[in-house]
Amino acid sequence: MGEILPVLFIGFGVSFLGQLPLGNLNVAATQIGVQENFKNAWLFSIGVALVEVIYLRLGLNSSEWMMRNKTLFSIMSWVTVALFYILGIICIWKAIKDKGEEKKGLLIDNKINRFFLGMMFSAINPLQIPFWFFWGTYFIHSGAVKTTSLDFNLFTVGAGLGTLSGQTVYMYGGTWLIKKLKTKNKLLNIIMGVVFIISATIQVYKIFF
Repeated sequence: MGEILPVLFIGFGVSFLGQLPLGNLNVAATQIGVQENFKNAWLFSIGVALVEVIYLRLGLNSSEWMMRNKTLFSIMSWVTVALFYILGIICIWKAIKDKGEEKKGLLIDNKINRFFLGMMFSAINPLQIPFWFFWGTYFIHSGAVKTTSLDFNLFTVGAGLGTLSGQTVYMYGGTWLIKKLKTKNKLLNIIMGVVFIISATIQVYKIFF
């Protein structure tokens, strides 16, 4: 037990802290909590976490392959940047066009099962792969995580729980704050668009620097 808990908590801590900065996934979870219900928000968040742990597991098991295919990840990064800019502009444009109508946000204005929607949103964000590749490599080299199936599984489970916990903060805390401030859906939709644009801009910075 003494060897299991540290690895579990490392995965949890990295993932939880990584979820806290404002991002498109946690804002979407908040939107679903506000504009629909917490059940759908949980389904969405579980879908997000599932894809993230898959990306993490791939990163832990394929570090050498990833090092040999940096060009592929560079292309994926630029595709993600373009997609985020487009989604951000459309979100803001749609919110302004609605002229005060209380409509759902662009990304949740559909009938897709929220679990699969969460998986889709998480899957189009391949930037999680280099994120987990960096942290996985760091903890492996530091000796905190051993290159065994047990440690990899514990690290992955901890990360999944950390993602859900971070999403929970936004689901309940964000929903409480929005209802307290009586924020309208239109403003939420604009915030989502701005978050997409900021995320894309940050990624451009990371690509160059």
